[in-house]
Amino acid sequence: MEEETKKILCVGLVCLDIINVVDKYPEEDTDSRCLSQRWQRGGNASNSCTVLALLGAPTAFLGSLATGPTSEFILEDFQKFRIDASLVSEHAQCDLPASVVISNVVTGSRTILHKNRNLPDVSEEDFSKVDLRRFKWIHWEGRNADQQVRMIQRVEAYNATLPQQQRITVSVEIEKPREPLFQLFPYGDVVFVSKDVARHFGFPTAEAAVRGFYSRVKPGAVLVCAWAEKGADALGPDGSVVHSDAFPPEALVDTLGAGDTFNAAVICTLANGGSLQDALTFGCRVAGSKCGFHGYDSICEMFPNGWKS
Repeated sequence: MEEETKKILCVGLVCLDIINVVDKYPEEDTDSRCLSQRWQRGGNASNSCTVLALLGAPTAFLGSLATGPTSEFILEDFQKFRIDASLVSEHAQCDLPASVVISNVVTGSRTILHKNRNLPDVSEEDFSKVDLRRFKWIHWEGRNADQQVRMIQRVEAYNATLPQQQRITVSVEIEKPREPLFQLFPYGDVVFVSKDVARHFGFPTAEAAVRGFYSRVKPGAVLVCAWAEKGADALGPDGSVVHSDAFPPEALVDTLGAGDTFNAAVICTLANGGSLQDALTFGCRVAGSKCGFHGYDSICEMFPNGWKS
């Protein structure tokens, strides 16, 4: 299988986002109208797939899905963006996770109420059915970390049979400050750690975070931390911190999925041979642009040449 035909696989959550756009955050126990309302496919890994596809990267998604009309909407949306969803694990007796989002166009804030009643996360058994030969990069959104570690160990065993240039690159995202997720630190070739996790450990800046966390990652890994309007920092095996400033839009419109957008743009750049500085700068550019419009569709218009735009 030729390298150029191999895809980037994202493993994690897909859910339904019901997005209510307002110009003022509603007061409790009041009745108010929103400016608009839309359904959107959501979830960290799912969002990153969308952005990767819009940047021109062949992309696939692995996650759990319920059955029914809402899930049909999700599958149709994957198809719209040409994202391979053939690997999803369907659960007929479960409900699809959903988020109600209040998106304030005046401040750019997004407030999320999430529900996941009974849909299990994708398991090691599900992952064992994946043909690893189809992929050059696999990204895990940190969730059921015990199972995810076993999935990554399968990739490590597969990689051990291949020359370096044919091995799958592994990236992990540690977004929530939950203790079980921290076991993922030593398993990524590229590790994305969030501002929330950094602050949980007492780090006041992205640079402090990548320096402070670097002892947790495996030798040779890259550690990345985005810090919203402060940009992002990364630390690689050469020991030097790389920084990119943020690229805020003229008007802040929609910050929902900005982190997933950043991660996807960084992955897209590194997967295509770009430098760490290229990846960090492009990640900040795409994420900043995305905050200036609703949804993701305009990314392909603003960055028609992908990471080389």
